[in-house]
Amino acid sequence: MKNLKQQLYELIFEADTPSGKIFDIALLFTILLSVALVMLESVPAIREGHQAFLKTSEWIITAIFTVEYVLRILIIKKPFRYIFSFYGIIDFLSVIPTYLSLFILGSQSLVVIRVLRLLRVFRILKLTRYTQAGKSLVRAMWSSRAKISVFIFFVTLIVVIVGTIMYLIEGEEHGFTSIPRSIYWAIVTLTTVGYGDISPVTPLGQFLASIVMIMGYAIIAVPTGIVTAEIIKPSIRKNTQVCPECLHDSHEDDAIFCKKCGSKINI
Repeated sequence: MKNLKQQLYELIFEADTPSGKIFDIALLFTILLSVALVMLESVPAIREGHQAFLKTSEWIITAIFTVEYVLRILIIKKPFRYIFSFYGIIDFLSVIPTYLSLFILGSQSLVVIRVLRLLRVFRILKLTRYTQAGKSLVRAMWSSRAKISVFIFFVTLIVVIVGTIMYLIEGEEHGFTSIPRSIYWAIVTLTTVGYGDISPVTPLGQFLASIVMIMGYAIIAVPTGIVTAEIIKPSIRKNTQVCPECLHDSHEDDAIFCKKCGSKINI
């Protein structure tokens, strides 16, 4: 018979059980609701007309996330590992702004309070913990980090070279007042953003710009292909078991021990 601590652990840290799935879904909706309230609060008409409702809702949601945060600390074997983990910091940022607003008083600090309360939008980062698709995307991006780093380095070389050449071709009289400003133009053009605040006027400059624009369409597809290849790569079926020691959460279905630290996982 499992004790209360084990039951809470499976409820909060696992998603394989019906109760764990219900818990995750409830938190998903709570996170989305809290982010929506932050957005609505930024609209002056809504903030002034429904201030009491927004304030009450925020305190209720903050209480829910506070209970979740405290329970995670209490039921985990190594609480400090969770507190200083990525999700631990996000969980902390999701509750602390509301409490800080109680201590930062005075009209001169209203701007500070507003900035602190905007930190509540970090709650949306909690979504990746409760969605398997989000975890798959993060794993794919992490697995392809070396290729993406080489790609970014290559793109950086291109914009530096093209920006320098454009500075020599157009010159200061046509708006390319320095190499850094020319590199800015190259970045805007290569990414197909095209602000239009700087543009070449000489035939040679326009020809080079055309080449950069065409390159932009091809280059944009490269990181997409790299990440997609990692996503569709066949992988071993994994579950949501979380190691109570190191919090690693990617184990094979038949795993008994954590593949990262060797500790026994709850199965």
